[in-house]
Amino acid sequence: MSPLPEPSKNPFAAEGEVIPAGPCTFVIFGAAGDLTKRKLVPALYHLAITNYLAKDFAVVGFARTEMSPEDFKAKLTEDIKQYGGGQMNEAVWAWFLERIYYVHGNFDDPQAYGTLKETMAQVDKKHATKGNVLFYLATLPSYFAPIVDQLDKAGLSKQNGQWRRVIIEKPFGSDLASAKDLTRQITKTLEEDQIYRIDHYLGKETVQNLLAFRFGNVAYEPIWNQRYIDHVAITAAEELGVEQRGPFYESAGALRDMVPNHLLQLLALTAMEPPASLDAEAIRNEKSKVLRSVHVMTPEEVLQNCVRGQYGPGTIDGKPVKEYRAEDRVSPTSNVETFLALKLQVDNWRWGQVPFYLRTGKRLASRVTEIVIQFKNPPFRLFKQAGAKQMSPNSLVMGIQPVEGIKFSFQAKAPGPGFHLGDVAMDFNYCDRFGCEPNTGYETLLYDCMIGDQTQYQRTDMLEAGWSVVQPILDVWKSLPARDFPNYASGTEGPRAAFDLMARDGRSWKPLT
Repeated sequence: MSPLPEPSKNPFAAEGEVIPAGPCTFVIFGAAGDLTKRKLVPALYHLAITNYLAKDFAVVGFARTEMSPEDFKAKLTEDIKQYGGGQMNEAVWAWFLERIYYVHGNFDDPQAYGTLKETMAQVDKKHATKGNVLFYLATLPSYFAPIVDQLDKAGLSKQNGQWRRVIIEKPFGSDLASAKDLTRQITKTLEEDQIYRIDHYLGKETVQNLLAFRFGNVAYEPIWNQRYIDHVAITAAEELGVEQRGPFYESAGALRDMVPNHLLQLLALTAMEPPASLDAEAIRNEKSKVLRSVHVMTPEEVLQNCVRGQYGPGTIDGKPVKEYRAEDRVSPTSNVETFLALKLQVDNWRWGQVPFYLRTGKRLASRVTEIVIQFKNPPFRLFKQAGAKQMSPNSLVMGIQPVEGIKFSFQAKAPGPGFHLGDVAMDFNYCDRFGCEPNTGYETLLYDCMIGDQTQYQRTDMLEAGWSVVQPILDVWKSLPARDFPNYASGTEGPRAAFDLMARDGRSWKPLT
């Protein structure tokens, strides 16, 4: 059996800092699906390249698609060429292939879990994974509870001197009641420390750097409050439409898909108080406090502070694109939102007067995810007397994708006679500083799960607090279906009402382009 080749240099780690995860078997339910080929296998491959993956490691794919282990390996080889990022490292991939196995079966078939158990025993014996197993549920949400139940019945989720952990993809529930019910079902057999509710946004470097930036730099934390900050705007915009996810989007929509997890997690990291330590529970405690401090809107407030939209036909990159209602397996009269904008309030001493604006959408002008911290305007009278005609407030932009970095904008005097102020910026870019390495956003999160670090995973109370914020919006939108869909053209920045939401407060969104 081939040894793992020498790792390539990891520019993000100082010499001696790379600590590989311990031995384990990585079982993927839904291994024939899109998430596996685009994100999970490339992430594991990148971990192997940078030496974060254990040498005593194996992957077992489990899916309903009937194919042999050899066919599965061949499929992944083609996939990694497309989604692996850059030229394939043949030696690492050869090492990886020796550790890949496949089980065919239905997710509710006890016999298939018997086969899985036998395969895992063979893998453990051959690759010395010490009985540690990470189960990844890359399936439709309707299979989450049945899979966890079958794992228990087959004796696969019990921890007897080794660890067994389960990563669950979003969406975790479709509303507050269903999220609570799903938690109730899976906690019949799993302990809280076995449950890892994943949000791949939290694997981005800039997101993780929020803690270091806020609490490791004395220049910013003292002004990170309502005295100095005017508002916070969080954007997650995409150029893509729903692609092949029509049926999922018809049942979920942008609100369920993006707010309880992605956007509220970004809000929590931005607004949390300093934790007592970097321990996972200390950080999650502070994030939970923030989410429980978000004001839960009344129906009247929902109508005033929430905007929804659906894309119509338009142009992206010079090419015509169809409207949402014309997408595959979408109702021609659908009232599902593909865009939303919200105004939220965090009702605590730090953020009491600071609005948080959130927006997300499909088929927008560009792909960008960012957090904008807009500071208050300084007094202008002094500079006006000196001849300055205008001045802009300071802003801090935390870029998450596609460019990961931090940009701080401030005022400076323009050269020459007179007193004219202009915007200048200090701009930090991860690629410029550290070099760009292939990354799917899952590498850090998978590694964290392998070492038992739940910092970037949602705890039950955090999940329910997020759904509590969303539930009133779901209720109002269900009782009052949209009448003006589609209400924004593809390739634009969203519906007019989203701009009005901020304009009536004397504010505006940062342009997407």
